[in-house]
Amino acid sequence: MSPSHPYMANSAEGSRQALLDAIGISDAEELFAQIPGDHRSDDHVASVPGIRSEFELRRMLEGRLRGGISTDTHISFLGGGYWKHHVPALCDEIVGRPEISTSVWGTPSSDHGRNQAWFEFASELGALLDLEFVGLPVYSWGCAAGHALRMAGRMTGRSVVVLPDNIDRERRLVIETYAGYRELGGSLEIREVPVDPASGTVSLEALHAALGDDVAAVYVETPNAWGVIEHDIARIVDAAHAAGAEAIVGVDPISLGGLASPAAFGADIVVGSIQPLGIHLNAGGGVGGFIASRDEERYARQFPTLQVSIAPTIREGERAFGMTLFGQSSYGARELGNDWTGNSVYLWAVRAAIYLALLGPSGMRELAETVAANARRTAQLIAEIPTVSVRYADRIFKEFVVDFSDTGRTVADINAALLERGILGGHDLTGSHPSLEGCALYCVTEVISEDDVRQLISALEEVVAR
Repeated sequence: MSPSHPYMANSAEGSRQALLDAIGISDAEELFAQIPGDHRSDDHVASVPGIRSEFELRRMLEGRLRGGISTDTHISFLGGGYWKHHVPALCDEIVGRPEISTSVWGTPSSDHGRNQAWFEFASELGALLDLEFVGLPVYSWGCAAGHALRMAGRMTGRSVVVLPDNIDRERRLVIETYAGYRELGGSLEIREVPVDPASGTVSLEALHAALGDDVAAVYVETPNAWGVIEHDIARIVDAAHAAGAEAIVGVDPISLGGLASPAAFGADIVVGSIQPLGIHLNAGGGVGGFIASRDEERYARQFPTLQVSIAPTIREGERAFGMTLFGQSSYGARELGNDWTGNSVYLWAVRAAIYLALLGPSGMRELAETVAANARRTAQLIAEIPTVSVRYADRIFKEFVVDFSDTGRTVADINAALLERGILGGHDLTGSHPSLEGCALYCVTEVISEDDVRQLISALEEVVAR
């Protein structure tokens, strides 16, 4: 038995024995009896010649990783909720500094600089959204939508939420998780309304039919999961309000450099992803979702997230930052909080604040115009390929639906052929909606060059001609 260590929990002999007694065993080895012997190592691990330095290890790993497939190694037209945007070097530089990366969480008032960065994030995003009350980010767009729908349920005392039937599958599954289960009580019932296949937008007739005095909220997105800009947001919001429901709208914040915020049309809560705002694509981690509303107490009291406010101190002319409504979050009230948020993606709030500060209003407008122009020109060129068509071309922002159903080839086959040519094709929509068989969702942002588009067009012409 090794001696106890002052910094290692439960290493003292008395603690160890108490744990063994509590679970009714005499030796910890009994816990590992189900692991085959040849799967376990012994205490005599012999060293072998190999990597002898951190530098050699890094070089080996980077060499292997470069041999894989990613949005960095290939020309990428993938979309579907996470997008390849340019990340300014300053975003990496600042968030990598120890005074930022090591203080991203602590006690509510532990770090003035961190709290200021969080406050700037909320202020900048609020200006973009034309809303005053912005919470710190949650894990994803889907989480933000789920929280917002539950906020609406608590405010209205109703239990039905209305959603379009074309929401991205991953986001829809997250929303379903937040809706809960009827058997557990306090759940939300999801009621779908169809999207008009001809326009790619919510059917207003079907929406009116779905509304009633049991509806807590109507949730729509613009651009939606097919990349289509909803042109009737004002009428959707008015319909929700007429039924006594909250109007919740999901947006890509980049689009607001060129489009009016849904708040301008009366939306009550706006949610979306902060991933386009200086955050690298990553696998297995949150990329950030935001929730914003008007600065009204009825909304503020339902937020499950953390908020940072600025206020005067007891010294004249001095201001400080602090948490607002901390007690209603799961940090302050644990299971009694409005919703459980866990330790979220607060470092990404600093990234987004840096990104928005770098671009400013004119930069965001230029970015939105560049993205839309690139996407629409690419869609136009793709539509000129025989047997290939593009849907809803007049309502594109950065994603668009490409129809390959007349080519005689599946999207999977086309994408496999593009991959051989160093191109990541569009997200396969086959099976996601009855009207999208043989379709793919392509994404074009500011990082796609003219040469990239020419390579795509040349490859598609060759692939579909076979």
